[in-house]
Amino acid sequence: MAYARAMVLRNPTVTIESVDYSDQVSKARLVPDTAIQTMKTFGGVDQDRDQPVWTLELAGHQDRGTGGLGDALDDAVAAGGTLTLEIQAKPGAGQDKAVVEIVPVPIEFGGEAGEWKAFEATFPVVDQPVFSQSA
Repeated sequence: MAYARAMVLRNPTVTIESVDYSDQVSKARLVPDTAIQTMKTFGGVDQDRDQPVWTLELAGHQDRGTGGLGDALDDAVAAGGTLTLEIQAKPGAGQDKAVVEIVPVPIEFGGEAGEWKAFEATFPVVDQPVFSQSA
């Protein structure tokens, strides 16, 4: 029997500062890196697990025209600070979503002949993502 909330990411939504860039994004994934220290003692094993450090893997069009994702990221890098980004697994109410603050980083420009002018970048996440359900 299939899990009731299992889904394929066919129509996820991605907004940055409340602007929808879903049609320009091909990948949006939050990735945790959780450091674990292990120490063997005479009495057994002690472990300490740190709070995860998150990154956002984002890929899409390099569109640097007005309203383009590349343009928005370039402007954010120049301005400094952070951006609020929301990923929702599927449109509509009751869907899984995550909201994060990211530190903008420069994205690539150009590419190979005959291929999409695309980018793939990793952005640091400030603090922890907020996971919830859409209203």
